[in-house]
Amino acid sequence: MVERYARAQMKQLWTIEAKYDAWLKVEKSVVKAWNRLGLISDNDCEKIVKNAAFNIDRIEAIEKETKHDVIAFLTSVSESLGEESRFVHYGMTSSDCIDTAVALQIKESLELIIEDVEILLNALKKRAYEHKYTLMVGRSHGIHGEPITFGLVLAIWHDEIKRSFENLLHVKHVVSIGKISGAMGNFAHAPIELEEIVCADLGLSPAPASNQIIQRDRYAALFNALALLASSCEKIAVAIRHYQRTEVYEAEEFFSKGQKGSSAMPHKRNPVLSENITGLCRMIRSYAAPAMENVALWHERDISHSSVERFILPDAFITADFMLLRLSGLIENLVVYPKNMLKNLNLTGGLVFSQRILLELPMRGVSREDAYKIVQKNAMKVWEDLQQGKDAINENGESLFLQNLLSDKDLTDKLTDKEIRSCFDYDYYTKNVDKIFHRVFGKEGK
Repeated sequence: MVERYARAQMKQLWTIEAKYDAWLKVEKSVVKAWNRLGLISDNDCEKIVKNAAFNIDRIEAIEKETKHDVIAFLTSVSESLGEESRFVHYGMTSSDCIDTAVALQIKESLELIIEDVEILLNALKKRAYEHKYTLMVGRSHGIHGEPITFGLVLAIWHDEIKRSFENLLHVKHVVSIGKISGAMGNFAHAPIELEEIVCADLGLSPAPASNQIIQRDRYAALFNALALLASSCEKIAVAIRHYQRTEVYEAEEFFSKGQKGSSAMPHKRNPVLSENITGLCRMIRSYAAPAMENVALWHERDISHSSVERFILPDAFITADFMLLRLSGLIENLVVYPKNMLKNLNLTGGLVFSQRILLELPMRGVSREDAYKIVQKNAMKVWEDLQQGKDAINENGESLFLQNLLSDKDLTDKLTDKEIRSCFDYDYYTKNVDKIFHRVFGKEGK
């Protein structure tokens, strides 16, 4: 069973300690690069890489005076070193350290999100094969349409989530970008080679061009990818909430022993997980708008983006991690009721076969307009009969719609009883399920 809470690993990536750890990792990498380029001696480089450290309480105390977090951080680091501290942050600006460090945090976080999506995809695939031929009614506008299978519903969800999976893989390359190009991005105080060495050491790619910061369209792409993923996950959650409605009751969330649904009504079993997922997805989507607004900064940089990102980066990743694991657990443990699906499929007295009849008549020389009139006339009578309390299926197993059609001379002049009855066949609607599954899942099968 999938763990239903955000992993400690994700939370730890966005702690204050993790932030400074990433900053220090970047600073040490730059020191090693300067050593490689001949500016810093082997002895000073070794001392910095071995001994450089920070103290969070000390950083906070210094920042109260300096009102500058990077300077406070660097001062704390320098206190852990000797004279060699003069080479820490050499030729760099604050955003060289911050943006490159954040890229490391984003990359690691995205890797966890990608793992989460893989878990969800596996759960959807497993349940899709389990219910490959589980008949149910397809709905449009909330109204019964034609027979489908629950496996097809799950396959569509899998196909959609897979697109988000591919988006995230692409976005990982877009945001795994570092920059050590200086205050204005002109490499005036550090050679381009330094940036290339640092980024290679950190597992990032250098920005082809940057000013004081990594351009925020990259972050916007990240948040839009997460927002799109959240929209697809909410789609699944909303569908499950519909299936669990008492009037539908085709599937429901697993209800564990001892679980309670209502403080007032002991009978309640509510879709609380999918409702929670719906709300979480709304929050994840809400981060996309400020991320896009962060793209338009003044000239080479202002800091209007900074306060926004302090909120949306940790919140989006931790929320998405929690939501995805919860949704995977919901799918894995979803209780499906095939008998209720079949009962609902028969609820409209055979109307789900209307198009099947409609398409037979033009083959007998009837115009589409006249064919539509014949079929609709009999279909509308079914609605009226159902409202009057008539059974959707009679004691002989014949649906109201079939009964109406068999007694319609306009129709029986064109189709025999046997031909009409042959149209009421569920297998007709599942004959291409294998081919659809092949498109979605390939040849590997289960």
